[in-house]
Amino acid sequence: MSSNHDHAATGNVTKRHKVEGPKKHIVGFVLSLALTIIAFAAVAAGEINTTFTYIILVGMAVVQVFIQMAFWMHMKDRGHLFPIIGIISGAFVVFTMVIMAVYWVWW
Repeated sequence: MSSNHDHAATGNVTKRHKVEGPKKHIVGFVLSLALTIIAFAAVAAGEINTTFTYIILVGMAVVQVFIQMAFWMHMKDRGHLFPIIGIISGAFVVFTMVIMAVYWVWW
């Protein structure tokens, strides 16, 4: 008799989660690997202007952070508003501290 009960009638509603599968993880890994190879090649070339090399490294690092957050930390999914606000707040504090340190040293 208990096997014939409807889940809605008993109040037990189960949500089905969409299975992500390894495809997105493989895409994230390949993108991370490609960015790492590009950064390594920029440094290993040695003939590139050092300022341009620094710009490439910082750019690849920023893109790498967003890829890691999207594919591995699942920040692209719903329900991650508070961690995203915390990360943005922390980045703002760090950016402010760096600017103030540079200002303090140069003043």
